[in-house]
Amino acid sequence: MELFYFVVFGALGAVVAALELSKNSKDRINTSSAFNSFKNNYLVVYSLMMAGDWLQGPYVYYLYSTYGFGKGEIGQLFIAGFGSSMLFGTIVGSLADKQGRRRACVTYCITYILSCITKHSPQYKILMVGRVLGGIATSLLFSAFESWLVAEHNKRGFEQQWLSLTFSKAIFLGNGLVAILAGLFGNVLVDSLSLGPVAPFDAAAIFLAIGMAIILSSWTENFGDPSENKDLLTQFRGAAVAIASDEKIALLGAIQSLFEGSMYTFVFLWTPALSPNDEEIPHGFIFATFMLASMLGSSLASRLMARSSPRVESYMQIVFVISSASLMLPIITNVRCLQLLGFCTFEACVGIFWPSIMKMRSQYIPEEARSTIMNFFRIPLNIFVCIVLYNVDAFPITVMFGMCSIFLLVASILQRRLMAISDKPKMENWTAMKERDPEAEALND
Repeated sequence: MELFYFVVFGALGAVVAALELSKNSKDRINTSSAFNSFKNNYLVVYSLMMAGDWLQGPYVYYLYSTYGFGKGEIGQLFIAGFGSSMLFGTIVGSLADKQGRRRACVTYCITYILSCITKHSPQYKILMVGRVLGGIATSLLFSAFESWLVAEHNKRGFEQQWLSLTFSKAIFLGNGLVAILAGLFGNVLVDSLSLGPVAPFDAAAIFLAIGMAIILSSWTENFGDPSENKDLLTQFRGAAVAIASDEKIALLGAIQSLFEGSMYTFVFLWTPALSPNDEEIPHGFIFATFMLASMLGSSLASRLMARSSPRVESYMQIVFVISSASLMLPIITNVRCLQLLGFCTFEACVGIFWPSIMKMRSQYIPEEARSTIMNFFRIPLNIFVCIVLYNVDAFPITVMFGMCSIFLLVASILQRRLMAISDKPKMENWTAMKERDPEAEALND
């Protein structure tokens, strides 16, 4: 079985390299030097932020267990993190829109650094504070940086299509290459250098501090709605009204919650699926394989978004169906090789999902409440993950995979609806043009 792991890893690596090296003019977007400088600055910062996040992930559970905490206590700590993100996410999102996205990005760095520092204490209460801080930081990571990027991109007058290039590269690097390197670096710190399970958190704090220095020295501030007469409650109400009154925004939020809920549930499921009898499996190597699959997906997304057809709303329907089918494999078969291939397929879909959902958010979410609305989207997601964590032992693993598969099918249906209503204005404009100009109708015929 280990040989199969190496074969899959090597094959994915070869495909990713071939995709990146074989890009032609149709797969690339011609940009300006000013945009390239702006994009590269953001990619450096985003990669540092993701390095700070990825370094911690593999060692959180392990660190808590070395402090002597049981599965139940560790579960409560994890629930505290997701609960914190749910409770405080909308607040910090609104503050980012009102007080400034650059300031919110700096707050992310400070909050996560403080969370890393708490890992040095074996006291449960201090670790709980760290989880709460980590939950707040996660909300900022997945809203403030993207909000700053979209606003700054538009403020500088860059073409809208160029945003997709930044999104796909950010996912390719931050959620792919950086994740792999962070996993290897963490392994060196803990195992090779024997610095203990706290070392990756110290390294994460250093990367976050470097990123914060770059933000402070090179980023300008931008806002959503800086009106001084709007308090937080008014901003919440405005975001809620925007979601309720615009079906496209509501559908986008539902699609995001369904997919990310399935994705975070998969994080807890893949280990028991591949080692049902607690067999020894190379967790770090399998994780690196998943990240390569994600890089493959983001590389495919960059090609798709560089072209005018198919539209994001169109191909994402297929992506959700494929991801649903891939998570059905543990229900259909017990063959671990097939399950691993299915899981890699799902991770490739994750790689396509992130830049694609970012592009759709940039199109449909209003600028004045971008961070607030994006954190509203995370409320049902965090509720769902907390419920799963609390009941992770209550249902068979096949039931959990089946639930995720159904969620992804529903996401595909909602994506189809989003495409249908996003096409309506175009059809209405064409109808209006035909009514004004009979020759247009004749031309169409």
